[in-house]
Amino acid sequence: MNYGFDAKRAFQNTTGLGNYARDLLRILAQRRPGHRYLAYGAGKAGAPAGAGEGPAVCPVNGGGDWLVPGLERRGPDTTWGRCLPRLWRLCGLTAQLRRDGVQLFHGLSNELPLGLERSGVRSVVTIHDLIFERFPALFSPVDRRLYAWKYRSAVARADRIIAISGQTRDDLVELYGVNPSRIRVVHQGCRPAFQAPPAPGADDEVARRLDLPPRFLLCVGTVERRKNLELVVKALPGLPGVPLLVVGRQTGYAGEVRALARRLGVEDRLRFTRTDCAGTLAALYRRCTVSVYPSRYEGFGIPIVEALFCGAPVVTTPGGACQEAAGPGAGYVGPDDVDGMRELLAALLADEGRRAEMSAAGRRHARRFEDEAIAEGLDAVYRELVG
Repeated sequence: MNYGFDAKRAFQNTTGLGNYARDLLRILAQRRPGHRYLAYGAGKAGAPAGAGEGPAVCPVNGGGDWLVPGLERRGPDTTWGRCLPRLWRLCGLTAQLRRDGVQLFHGLSNELPLGLERSGVRSVVTIHDLIFERFPALFSPVDRRLYAWKYRSAVARADRIIAISGQTRDDLVELYGVNPSRIRVVHQGCRPAFQAPPAPGADDEVARRLDLPPRFLLCVGTVERRKNLELVVKALPGLPGVPLLVVGRQTGYAGEVRALARRLGVEDRLRFTRTDCAGTLAALYRRCTVSVYPSRYEGFGIPIVEALFCGAPVVTTPGGACQEAAGPGAGYVGPDDVDGMRELLAALLADEGRRAEMSAAGRRHARRFEDEAIAEGLDAVYRELVG
């Protein structure tokens, strides 16, 4: 079969949507060879620094270009498409898919090109979340209208919809009235660096470079209000001595968190950093005492799965996608339960045996997010449409 993919994010985004696109393309090319995989994206072929760390993508010619073995990269094949790449992606790509003999096209980031439903090319779209519908105050009015138009258009026209979690499936049914028979849940995986054992001495090198303490709490993810970092900071005064390392891009909310830490007298125990290197982040998961993910709402929660693969005990919030990702072995605290968070973290910090049990249970649960499980889920959706 000739499968086409919207690979814009794979080439231009180092975080969530880019990682999803790169991992999906890598998994299919490695686990389901024999098909032709065409990745469509305008502009430069290079992924930003750090996006290709590990075996997911491979730098070539000493530059920024990247390849996934078995994948063909395709840009606009017309002059106007090269001059107007955004317009090409919206309304010129469909004609090129037909010229290339593509039988199925998969939109990897919540949208599909116009006219695809009339082209004879079967279509799948991945919807990651409907956070802008659940938390509209976090988005500008212009962004909300644009997202709503793109998402509603894509789910109305797609032959099948992939939701990355049961939470997103339920949101599509409730908020957009999508017939559940059109939706398939195929979970998101994570980069190989989190699934493979570390090279000898690699974690020690990271610990020295970052001056990591023997014990610390870890929070990974964009520092924004929805991620609810303040819950963990409020719990710190009852957890003497243990620092909190926060890894992720900062928004204005980070200033509020720092101010809160100053008022509580724990500012010296709060440390912010950022890394695009999956190997470094995997080492942090393996070195931390507990990985805490107190988010109020997620489409999936990839840092939870990364932590599970690395053997970190996970504490997160109950219900929805976080519990779906974390499984039965994690610890759960309500998003406003400061006392509950303090008590659970204190108990885990004092009980190495319990942490070991959570680590083992997490690794067992993470098997459902391994590459082969993802490949089987995608393959099943594609075979429904093209046999």
